[in-house]
Amino acid sequence: MTRTLVIIGHGMTGHRLADTVRTLDTAGDWHLIVLGEERDPAYDRVHLSAYLRGRGRAELSLVGREFLRDRRVDLYPGQPAVHVDRTARTVLTAAGEEIGYDALALATGSRSFVPPVPGRELRNCFVQRTLDDVDALRAAVHRGRPAVVVGGGLLGLEAAHGLLLLGMRPSIVESAHHLMPAQLDADAARVLQHGAADLGLGLHCGTTVASVDAGPAGAVRSVTLADGTVLDADLVIFAAGIRPRDDLAVSPSLERGERGGFLVDAFCRTADEHVWAVGECAAVLGRCHGLIAPGYRMAESVARQLTGHPAEPFDGTDTSTTLKLLGVHVATFGSAPVRDGEAIDVAFSEGMTRYAKVFLQPGSGILLGGILAGETGSRTALAPHVGRRPPAGLEQLLLP
Repeated sequence: MTRTLVIIGHGMTGHRLADTVRTLDTAGDWHLIVLGEERDPAYDRVHLSAYLRGRGRAELSLVGREFLRDRRVDLYPGQPAVHVDRTARTVLTAAGEEIGYDALALATGSRSFVPPVPGRELRNCFVQRTLDDVDALRAAVHRGRPAVVVGGGLLGLEAAHGLLLLGMRPSIVESAHHLMPAQLDADAARVLQHGAADLGLGLHCGTTVASVDAGPAGAVRSVTLADGTVLDADLVIFAAGIRPRDDLAVSPSLERGERGGFLVDAFCRTADEHVWAVGECAAVLGRCHGLIAPGYRMAESVARQLTGHPAEPFDGTDTSTTLKLLGVHVATFGSAPVRDGEAIDVAFSEGMTRYAKVFLQPGSGILLGGILAGETGSRTALAPHVGRRPPAGLEQLLLP
């Protein structure tokens, strides 16, 4: 008998879950109903900056013809869920349709965090989370004019680079003392900041936004920082982080993590045996993960469970990623220590152009992970050595 899987959310992770179930379910046991909030089916949200620069919507789409033609899948774009009744095992959509389920996957994603600063509601203040957000932002872009990006993490750097390539003069404001504080140490960030300065980006680290100031007709004119600096700005992009979207009405209520997100175990299961959560809305063992790679691993684990295949528990310790930001290659591999004393770190550097640090287990010398910035060795070459003693030619691998 065919069972129904309802997936709430058709972002990158929700689509990976649906597509993986579709691929693994060779017996046709599952009927998939996918509820999407946006009118566009799943697209590559990671590369919204490319859309800002003029790439088409269709080029970012993740949904192939096979998926759309699969009779086992019913896709409802622009029809979000508004309520889940766990007792009756039904989902109510914004259109008033009630849908029953045998299994439910929450993939509601996250929302942009906008700090509560005066003036944040002024005209030409933006976030960059959806295609529609970018459409509105692009209409406000004027070559040669100043802009301010609030947040020096991955999202902020992508936004600033997009504005730069469109001919604007962006400045970045980051509350930490260096860029990308969640992924990089101060020395690795120095390589990134050197690249940012070469591109003409203004950097203001170690301070926050005190206010966004109005000009004529209620539009942004400038941004005042906590240190008293005033930055001219035609527009402001808030890219100061994300928050899990866990505000869906569910009755009886599902437990949330301490910092938000639907609380799940290492297999992405909630306390309800019929309900899973994946991606940025999932607090796996209490912790949310904001990158796409962990979301994809969660989706694949749940898909395997639903289709009767062996599944590995989600391991959030591996934060490996490879990025190119502001023309600078940045990568992490393995895992970094959470507390001081958990690892011995060894750093290698060459001027302001390249830097590498590795973390070694005290006593055994086993390689735990590392950070790369600039023209270093590749993460792919180093990853196989994680969990083992590093080779004699480690420095050559790091700085070839």
